[in-house]
Amino acid sequence: MKPARYAASRQKVCHHCSSAKAKCDRKSGRCTRCVRRGLSCTYPQTSPTGDSTASAVADNSELCNSGPFSTPEGLLLNPQCESLANVGPHLTIEPMQPMGQDNSTDSSSTLADGAIQQDSVLDPYSHPSPTPDTLDFSALELFSPINVDQISNRWLHSYIPIPEQKVKDYPATVTAFIYRVLKSYVAVAIRGRGIPPFIHSSQIMASSIRPPLSTCLSLIRICERPLPGSQGVASDVLQREMSNIYERHRIDDRNYDDVTLLAAFQAYLIYSMALFFRLDQVSSPFLRQAMMNLQELACSSSRGGLMCTAEQQRSRPRWESWIVAEAKRRTLFTMYLFDSVLSAHDGLQTFLGTELRGLPASSNKSLWRAQTRREWEAAYNIDLADWPGGCFRIDELWPIPTDLHEHQVLERRNRADQWLENIDEFGTMLYAVTSCTHGG
Repeated sequence: MKPARYAASRQKVCHHCSSAKAKCDRKSGRCTRCVRRGLSCTYPQTSPTGDSTASAVADNSELCNSGPFSTPEGLLLNPQCESLANVGPHLTIEPMQPMGQDNSTDSSSTLADGAIQQDSVLDPYSHPSPTPDTLDFSALELFSPINVDQISNRWLHSYIPIPEQKVKDYPATVTAFIYRVLKSYVAVAIRGRGIPPFIHSSQIMASSIRPPLSTCLSLIRICERPLPGSQGVASDVLQREMSNIYERHRIDDRNYDDVTLLAAFQAYLIYSMALFFRLDQVSSPFLRQAMMNLQELACSSSRGGLMCTAEQQRSRPRWESWIVAEAKRRTLFTMYLFDSVLSAHDGLQTFLGTELRGLPASSNKSLWRAQTRREWEAAYNIDLADWPGGCFRIDELWPIPTDLHEHQVLERRNRADQWLENIDEFGTMLYAVTSCTHGG
């Protein structure tokens, strides 16, 4: 009787939890474990005959063998990564899989009754499960409210300061904080445990991922456990791919549409941080030139628009337009922080990014983590109602101007408090840095 009761109870759980012998809360739609792992979640439709388990295994096998990243050979055939043909034999590349696929062995999830499962602890860098909505990234209605050309010239400020530029006097503890946070961003990608918080989950869906980013998230895995003496080979591989991205953009920026250019910008930033944080290229001349190229890519990406037209009009934009605009802004903010870490390492002054004045600060977590169009639209309607005077801007985290009246100072602080109520870890990091360095 006991085996029969056990078999019947296992038929009530989803296929992934059943295969892993993991606890399943059997929530309607998707169970919590599958949501946190970005897996499709299906429940058996028939009585326990064994067919459902076989079907689930067959479906999972078919899914894992599909897609452009199912084998290293498929990655090597990518024209964006043709330079990998000369990679040494000591490096192993594990291809990145689009969201919705699971090739991990869940040996840690089978625990004794009453124990806390690892699945129940939310990873702060984990991305939400994929949205079933079809996304159309064409005809994005974006504009740039700032002078984006100043972004590409930012590296000059350390050598030729502009009189009105304000120097950021970083305490050693703040510099160390930024260093550790950015290092964790690239570590997440290198270990394959998620995506950095400046990449939206929709960008790595199989239907919408762009070649520069897909190649990056696969190629960056060679930095995880390089064998002794192979770090130089790994650095050469990343540098060649960075050169491919930049040259393709430099020769003709029409090689990239707006979404692909954003992916190129994000990939180039991840490569640069990997060289600095993981491959000990802190004094490399290539990295200094790469920062100039990175700021040029940032300028080109920003030229395509950093805000939705609807955002300026205080109406709801298309989800696709908002995703691109928000991801651009987050990537841009991350690049500025990385630039400050690199300048501090070189003993150069760091300046407040006044050219970013007027850009919206990072969005709240309800918008960024929305899994469906309907969920995002509902969250955006609430956000519009919460911010009748306009969205919270990044410069509202900067020093409070001395010419503001007392009621204006109070209003500004109230807006900052309201923004803090529902931000994610990326927004918390921005506030921690600016509150320590800008005195807001």
